[in-house]
Amino acid sequence: MKSALRRILASILFGALAMQALAIDITVLPTDELQQRYEGLTHEFRCMQCQNNSIADSPVDLAAELRRDVKEQLLSGKSDDEIRASMVKRYGNVILFRPPLSGSTAWVWIAPIVVLLGGLVVAFVVVRRRSAMVAGDDTSVDADEPR
Repeated sequence: MKSALRRILASILFGALAMQALAIDITVLPTDELQQRYEGLTHEFRCMQCQNNSIADSPVDLAAELRRDVKEQLLSGKSDDEIRASMVKRYGNVILFRPPLSGSTAWVWIAPIVVLLGGLVVAFVVVRRRSAMVAGDDTSVDADEPR
């Protein structure tokens, strides 16, 4: 019984480690400069299937295709801005982890500030009301009386 449980746990651990190995990008470019640009760009683009992973960290086929596209564009001599523009043209600003501030993406930048300010206003109002309730309450609390 114990050995069967150990085998099952070992299989689960091995499977988890194997999935991590699939996400490793082994692309090597001819020069160090191109390699650094490639790694920087692949960490800037969001995987359209995983959404929370960059294309560098995603094991899915779509991410592999996008990595291959970035590699081909780098090898053809395109600049980083041209590569970003081609990806945005194809997938929209959603592919960028840090979309530019524009009319369509303003909510991404403004929403956290609005939510934070709203939370501060609610907290301020609640504290003021509770302190006013305590200040206006003149009933005494006897420790021996049941509530």
